[in-house]
Amino acid sequence: MQNINLIIESNLVLLFAIIFFFLLLLLIWNVFLQLALRKIQATNHEFFKGEKVKNLEELLLDQAKNLKVLDKDIQELYTISNAINNLALKGIHKVSAIRFNPFKDVGGNQSFSIALLNGKNTGITITALYTKEGTRVYAKAITGGESLNFPLTEEEKKAIETAILPEKKN
Repeated sequence: MQNINLIIESNLVLLFAIIFFFLLLLLIWNVFLQLALRKIQATNHEFFKGEKVKNLEELLLDQAKNLKVLDKDIQELYTISNAINNLALKGIHKVSAIRFNPFKDVGGNQSFSIALLNGKNTGITITALYTKEGTRVYAKAITGGESLNFPLTEEEKKAIETAILPEKKN
């Protein structure tokens, strides 16, 4: 025991330096932990801002319920969107009219061809030929942009083409 006391007394300055070093190291570690804790608290404050939540588990369960409801709504909207797209393909929305003179020496551009097509380029063409004796009207079924039963005139082909490709209209 006396030897230990003698060693401590002879190395008292060194012992205080070691203790001071460890205290300084603990102080630095404490400051580091305090900064990390403030960062976590700031994150938690932002995360729980405006919410009166008792714990994180309750918040996560509420969010999971909300996600299920939103997923169900998204699926419903997707179904509605598909139905609307299918209806849009069936409705006539490609329309073009071409006026022409079938008899170059008589009259003006009183005759016309109209193409009425849906999203699948199916529909009808209506052609009216105006003459001095009267007007004749012809209708032809169109499937996929072409007539399967009757040959098309150049004006009907042009009306179909401009209905399908509206950027080429003049």
